[in-house]
Amino acid sequence: MRFADEMKKIAFILEKSHNMNVLQCVYNEENIELSDDDIKHLNEAHLSKIQISDAIYVVNLNGYIGEQVKKEIAYAKKLGKEVILHTDFINERTPMHDRSGASS
Repeated sequence: MRFADEMKKIAFILEKSHNMNVLQCVYNEENIELSDDDIKHLNEAHLSKIQISDAIYVVNLNGYIGEQVKKEIAYAKKLGKEVILHTDFINERTPMHDRSGASS
């Protein structure tokens, strides 16, 4: 997963400094081979997390948004959820020392 390490650090900062509760993605850090069924179940679980959330926080470092995330954004918008882009959030609300999102 692209930006996995940064996403973990950003989640910590959001919970520590911005009173947000973050439902993290699941990380396949051991690169376990996944079947099509496994991928389907993981995608369904992720959509369920969007359903129970107030908003989604998109880590769009360097302006990058992957194809799967674009689908998740569309799904969230369809449900009326707020979509918060990391690049917008750090420019508006984050103290300068937390701006990279990759350090705390």
